[in-house]
Amino acid sequence: MNRLSIFQKSIVYSVIAFLFSFVIRLIWVYQFNDFESFKFAGQFMINTNDGYYWAEGARDLLGGFTKQHDLSPITEAASWLTYVVAKVLPFSFETIIFYMPAVLGSLIVIPIILIASNLKMIEVGFLAALLASIAVSYYNRTMVGYYDTDMLTIVLPTFLLWSLILALRTKEEKYLLITALEIIAYRWWYPQSYSLEFSYFGLILAYALIFDRKNLFHFKLLTIMLFAMMGLPSIIRLILVIGVYISFKNERLKQYVWYFLAAAGALFLLSGGLEPIWLRLKLYVFKDAIETSQDILSLHFFSVMQTVREAGQIDFITFAERISGHTVTFLLSIVGYILMAKKYPVILLGLPLLGLGFLALWGGLRFTIYAVPVCALGVSYLLFTWSEYITQLFVNQKLGGIVKSSFVILSSLGILYPNLLHIIEYRVPTVFNKTEVEQLDSLRKVADREDYIVSWWDYGYPIRYYTDAKTLIDGAKHNGDVNFPVSFMLTNPQESAARLARLEVEYTEKAFLVAEQNETKTKNEQKKIINNTAQMTLDYGFHDANDFLDALQTPLSMPAKTREIYFYLPYRMLSIFPTVAQFSNLDVMSGKMVRQPFFFQTNRFKDNGTTLDFSSGLVLDKAKGVLKFGAQDIPIKYFIQTSYTPEFKFVKEQTMIHVDGVFSIIYMQAYNTFLILDEAMFNSTYIQLFVLENYDERFFEPISLEAYAKVYKLKI
Repeated sequence: MNRLSIFQKSIVYSVIAFLFSFVIRLIWVYQFNDFESFKFAGQFMINTNDGYYWAEGARDLLGGFTKQHDLSPITEAASWLTYVVAKVLPFSFETIIFYMPAVLGSLIVIPIILIASNLKMIEVGFLAALLASIAVSYYNRTMVGYYDTDMLTIVLPTFLLWSLILALRTKEEKYLLITALEIIAYRWWYPQSYSLEFSYFGLILAYALIFDRKNLFHFKLLTIMLFAMMGLPSIIRLILVIGVYISFKNERLKQYVWYFLAAAGALFLLSGGLEPIWLRLKLYVFKDAIETSQDILSLHFFSVMQTVREAGQIDFITFAERISGHTVTFLLSIVGYILMAKKYPVILLGLPLLGLGFLALWGGLRFTIYAVPVCALGVSYLLFTWSEYITQLFVNQKLGGIVKSSFVILSSLGILYPNLLHIIEYRVPTVFNKTEVEQLDSLRKVADREDYIVSWWDYGYPIRYYTDAKTLIDGAKHNGDVNFPVSFMLTNPQESAARLARLEVEYTEKAFLVAEQNETKTKNEQKKIINNTAQMTLDYGFHDANDFLDALQTPLSMPAKTREIYFYLPYRMLSIFPTVAQFSNLDVMSGKMVRQPFFFQTNRFKDNGTTLDFSSGLVLDKAKGVLKFGAQDIPIKYFIQTSYTPEFKFVKEQTMIHVDGVFSIIYMQAYNTFLILDEAMFNSTYIQLFVLENYDERFFEPISLEAYAKVYKLKI
């Protein structure tokens, strides 16, 4: 190895680290290779909901078609890259989207090794690459099946860090172009990259102004970065960047660098360069629990960011373990990074990545992934620094070398082990199982491509992918104003749910048409689009949206039916049903919560003969038919048991206990689950249709009644 050049070593180490990263990700495949429930049509399914969004776009690109007003991402980078790969490689589409994350995610090893190689510490880079490639948060978001933009979201800014480091260290003009092209590619792949790009820019600007104002190269770099960062289409920025680079190569134009910089700054601001940064901060840091629509009729809605786990605050231990695998490793990585920055100040350019990682403490665990490469370099540098110190303690050079090698190997295994252990234990399932997908595939043969399927936003992408129909909400379209009507449909009685479903679908399509017409009109001619709930309220002659919602229980006239609507009600929604209910359990006029529905689900219970202990302080007195909750005795209205015969026929036994009972208890024998519900939750559309199969024939018609999910067709 010593006879190889630095370049050759970089290649060898990169190949070894890449193979290590990829092979480690095959552990999941080995663990679940015999799980047929994780496969559809003989192929593994992906394990992230968002992946079905990009898969839908790539599928439509391959098919050469899309439907009007759908939300298929046929112009997005992830879909296009998948489309190209599927066109070039002789593998099935399902195989490609399943293994792409493991291949692209493993590319993180290359820029890490290149950075260390330039700093003349390639072994440090090799260990850092091994650690970064399997660090808890990075592995979780780049494992096989995790088909999402995270495949390259850390790889690209780490390459950008590499080019900026080399630009400052070498002052070679080729890195001006490389840096600009990386920024354009990063923005193309991940439009939310503004804040990180701007942070890099700010650090270089500070360095140039404080330490080296006379060096024109720094201002050339700042100029071309601004041109690459401005809020214009990628092709325009690409042309501008190439033009600026050619100009900088011309010695006669050297004196005009300041004019270029001024023009770049002006265009950056005029193109809205700072606005996206504020929007991301508002989304993840300055989160509001209640959203207020700025329409003619101002309404209040529950914010989805209050319910997304990855956008919630996390504790320090979780934070540290997700970045480095162990708290001790993380703390050592910070010490190592400080020491490395002291010796190589240019590595301070990694602060934006580290800073975004620390944002996880306030903005949610999704940010931890950014700190992984920098912390990996930090702890690796510290270990090799210690190893050099250990060598100096021995007079015998050979013995010192043995001790040094032993220390490096053992300490390397020590920092890798917690991450490897996590990978072995992290047995995440696929989004849907085989039975669920087979049911959706059957629905695809029934539903038209213009029909709508009503379900919660968590399932929007896979529903669209497997049925090729439309949805009202999904993983991107889930603001409070669009979540509210779907939550209302699922948590209110069937009559209200049915009417609102028809209205919401027709108003959604009408809004698409208005938006389309506005594109061809002047600003003064454009028709204002307000949220559907407000528009319905006004159209039906109400001034209070709550009055309109109450009126849904009466025979309101419905708009003309233009398409079919299906309700997809999966068993998996049961565990999040209280969260679903939050979005409609408020007064939309004031934003205040108007009711606190009672919903309790458990499969941890004990039959004591005369009582049923449901845990959490809830005990059913069988003889009296009351639920004891602390000092309270709450009368039970219904006790219902559901089950399936050996022929999979649904059976229901219902007993009235107290006519004036407050709660009802449902024992779902097939799932070994008890539900305790108040009157509102008991009468909700989801409970009545999925749990009890009590469908109102005036409004709903069963299409597919399986144990995992039930599908109904709206009749109005």
